[in-house]
Amino acid sequence: MKTVFVVLGGNGLALARRLQIEFECSAIHGLAGRADDSDVVFHDTMTHLRRLHREGAAIVGICASAILIRALAPVLSDKQDGAPVVALAEDGSVAVPLIGGHHGANDLARDLAGACDGVAAITTAGDLRLGVSLDEPPPGWRIATPEQVKPVTAALLAGEGARLDIEAGSATWLAEVPWRDDAAVRVIITDKNKDTHGRALVFHPPILAVGVGCERGTTPEELHALVSATLQEAGLAAEAVAAVGSIDLKTDEPAVHAVAAALGVPARFFDATALEAERPRLRTPSEIVFRETGCHGVAEGAALALAGHESELIVAKCKSRRATCAVARAPRDIGTDRGLSRGLLSVVGIGPGTPAWRSPEAAAALNNAAYIVGYQAYLDLVADIGVRAERRAYGLGQEAERVRDALTLAGEGNRVALVCSGDAGIYALASLVFETIESDANPIWRRAEINVAPGISAMQAAAARAGAPLGHDFCAISLSDLLTPRDAILKRLDAAAMGDFVTALYNPQSARRRDLLARAKEIFLDHRPDTTPVVIARCLGRDDEAVSFATLADMDVDAVDMLTLVIVGNSETRMLNLPDGVRVFTPRGYGAMP
Repeated sequence: MKTVFVVLGGNGLALARRLQIEFECSAIHGLAGRADDSDVVFHDTMTHLRRLHREGAAIVGICASAILIRALAPVLSDKQDGAPVVALAEDGSVAVPLIGGHHGANDLARDLAGACDGVAAITTAGDLRLGVSLDEPPPGWRIATPEQVKPVTAALLAGEGARLDIEAGSATWLAEVPWRDDAAVRVIITDKNKDTHGRALVFHPPILAVGVGCERGTTPEELHALVSATLQEAGLAAEAVAAVGSIDLKTDEPAVHAVAAALGVPARFFDATALEAERPRLRTPSEIVFRETGCHGVAEGAALALAGHESELIVAKCKSRRATCAVARAPRDIGTDRGLSRGLLSVVGIGPGTPAWRSPEAAAALNNAAYIVGYQAYLDLVADIGVRAERRAYGLGQEAERVRDALTLAGEGNRVALVCSGDAGIYALASLVFETIESDANPIWRRAEINVAPGISAMQAAAARAGAPLGHDFCAISLSDLLTPRDAILKRLDAAAMGDFVTALYNPQSARRRDLLARAKEIFLDHRPDTTPVVIARCLGRDDEAVSFATLADMDVDAVDMLTLVIVGNSETRMLNLPDGVRVFTPRGYGAMP
């Protein structure tokens, strides 16, 4: 989760800069006219705070708490809603958790107060008197009986006490709670399935590591059934599993990732050398497996490698027809930083460029990326976000190089964002990503998870600025003959004109290509009236945005360049003069309905 400092006055900017590195702040956002030297400058405080909250940012507002309350109260729905929000005084004297106290805000407020020699104004009773919140265990822990959180907390606050039974793992986070061995109320820490009939608060710590191996193409259903049966027969709780591990040859195996997703844990992968280092602790080493993989055991080796050198193998290799499974237990919480993670490539459509048209999904992908790859001009458009990522810029014409670089980085286990203008799947790089993977030139490209984050396309942005020209059937045609043969473009133009489609023309004209737009105009004039409205939209969402209107007959093709998108209406498209300017719309026929 990214942390964002929001500064509403100049005096808070120096404090934000001092805290930025320590708190891994992705960017400092400042109000225009008061904190213009911030990483991101905004004009509308309420709108900006709500956008950050929707994007899942942890907000530290260096301002009065009332401002944050007024901004975010209308968009909150329940206690679990949203990321932490903390108000920090401009002098650092007080940090007040406002939202998400038990979901990180209390801890964040304490850390801020500690860094500023200030006070954390914690108001939640459990934190104040017990030092912890039982409904906010450490990362990876699961609460098996959440309905018991309130009665156990109430008993502790009332002085009745509770008994702590640690059956597996450790619970240092509960060390300061005043436990009593003779108390009737129980808190149990265990990796076993427990039937307590609802009379105990049961926590499952992340101390189990599940190792798996499988033949290529094993179905997710078979592997999941094997893992579930293995855990159930051993009496182990699936909620105590910290991660699923396997050999790196299986990084692209769908079944392994499906099992990890079903358990709600990460999948981690190890090379043969790392797994072979666990041979002395294997119960069922196999020479056949060694000849095939370079290690004597995949499932057992992966479980032990994940759980660490102090772990023990508690379930030896179990088999189904095409898969194997083993389980190891660690004496304390298992971190998920061992081995190789599956990389993620997010192909991100950033819209025309303005942050107002950037989706929360796109923002999250950029903020979570370790690498951001793209054309330099597009990277400049997202300079305000994902500031901690390494940026890898490419020039025009290097689309294939961008894609290969992004796929390789993701295949190596990194989180990567490949930036596209507009929508990633419309005349952008999403299709080239899949085409590149299909080529099989590099097996590592198949390892990463691929996610396409949509963006507002140029034709949607142009249509919104113009009114509603895409109100009925429409199509899009690129006039660039760099990738599409000229004859194919002319054929598509003729088909769109004859079909009476509203048509968005991408890449209409460059310094070198000067005749296809004029030819398109001729083709459309052959099929629709001279008075057909045309929208000419340039630099949408940017400072020099310009939207103009013309009739098809009067359109000046020489005034159009590569930064322009042209929308040609159909035979029903109309132009409407309103007090705030011209609007173009295409009726769909609702007015003719009875």
